[in-house]
Formats: sequence, structure tokens, C-alpha cells
Amino acid sequence: MSWQFDDETTLTPTGESRFTTELASAWSIGENLNGGYLLAPLLKAMTGISGHPHPLTVTTHFLRPGRGGAAEIEVEPIRSGRTIGTVRGRLSQGGKTKLESIAAFTDLVTEPGLLEIGIEPVDLPPPDECVNRRSLDQGVVLPLMDRVEMRVHPDHAVAGHGGEPEIAGWIRFTDKRPIDPLGLTMFADAFPPPLFSKLGFIGWVPTIELTVHVRRVPVQGWIRGHFKTSETTGNRTIEDGVLWDESGAVVAQARQVGLILQGAPS
Repeated sequence: MSWQFDDETTLTPTGESRFTTELASAWSIGENLNGGYLLAPLLKAMTGISGHPHPLTVTTHFLRPGRGGAAEIEVEPIRSGRTIGTVRGRLSQGGKTKLESIAAFTDLVTEPGLLEIGIEPVDLPPPDECVNRRSLDQGVVLPLMDRVEMRVHPDHAVAGHGGEPEIAGWIRFTDKRPIDPLGLTMFADAFPPPLFSKLGFIGWVPTIELTVHVRRVPVQGWIRGHFKTSETTGNRTIEDGVLWDESGAVVAQARQVGLILQGAPS
């Protein structure tokens, strides 16, 4: 079966450690591509030369917004080890770098460790009792919602209710594509900004830097997410997030630094 996420992150080799990809506007928020989607083809190329099947930790700096259309990718192995491979990569459009990333890769399908310490899943109503993100008043067109289905906790679905700056909900691909570590890194940047629930529509909150730690290969089904703004200074914000699979296991953790650009398209 053909999946949208895979078709729309297809890589075409153009030389040693170089690729092109055709980015799809369907993954946009407003006119700009979602950062997690923009990262996906780059991370796919980096995985391919890492010597290992799964991203373990990915740190990405977003330098400019990405748009639908052709993009160029360059990747470079830094170190290839028996259990960890480290790779650097860059994605560009029109001769301008859009993002740069460095990531470590491993095999997440391993024997149980000596000690298991987890994080209890956030309490959420079932997906059918949560609010479809399409219905939220976010002040922006969301083509992304044709690719990603998201159900938001009812307590977080009212813009500007003045409570804690947090967003919790369920997420999956609309075409029911199986979730893998590549999909998890995309989901880590797909939820509304947590400040939405506290302040309402505040403008555009672009990601400056995003780090995702992938912890496990998830069981299939909905992914449960909880994201919270932990600190703001001036127009800069720090957001922390956790993703769980339907077994209740942590499958990814994320932290990102963003800018609050009031009045700009979100």
C-alpha cells in the first residue's frame, strides 16, 4: 500500500550523499511547511547512511521557513559505531539552507535493560470524546489536517481560556500509516503551540531549535501527546513534550525553542 507520508518524502539520489525531494504543500500550516514534515526527508536520508535503522536523538536548527516544491539534501557521516552512528545533514531550497540537523542512530528493537523507568501517560478522554483540531479557532488555514488527524483534550480546546499553557491530545496519520520512529519525530512538532490554550491566537510561533529523543518503536494505534510551555522570556519560548503509544510506553520526548511573532501568520 502507498502511504502519503512516504510518497511525499521520496528521495532521488543525485550524487554521493546528495538527494533531491519534492516537498508537498499539503503538510503546511498557513503557507509554511510544518517543521516536522520538513525534517522528515532529511532524516530519511541521514538514516540511510547511518548504518542503523532508527533515529535515537535528533537536534535540528530551523533557519528559514520551507515551502512546497523541490528541495536539495546533503548528508555527511560523522562517526559509524557498532551501536551508534552519527550523521549531519542539511536541506535547502533555491540555494538557501532551510534547516540543519545532527542525529545519532541506533537499533531501538533491543532486549530489555536492567532498569525500566517511565513517565505515566497524561490523562486523556478517548479520541472520540476529544475535539478534532480542525474545529479549533486558530486563526490560520491548516492543510496539514488533511494528512494528520489530531484530537485535542476538551479542556485545551478553547483558545485563551487562561489555564496552564499546555496541549494534550491524540494523533495519527489520516491514511492510518503505521507509526514508526520517523513518524514520531514529525508528530513531535505537529501539535498546536501550548500557549494557544492560555492566550488564544497570538500569531506565528516558529521553531528555532527542536530536539527529539526517540525512546521506543511504538505499538500501532493512536499516539498520545502532552506538550507544555515551561518558560518564556521576551518573545522566546521553551516547550517540552512527551509522546506515548497505546500501551502507555513513552515513545518520544521533545524540547523546542520558539519565537512568538505576534500578528504574523501561524
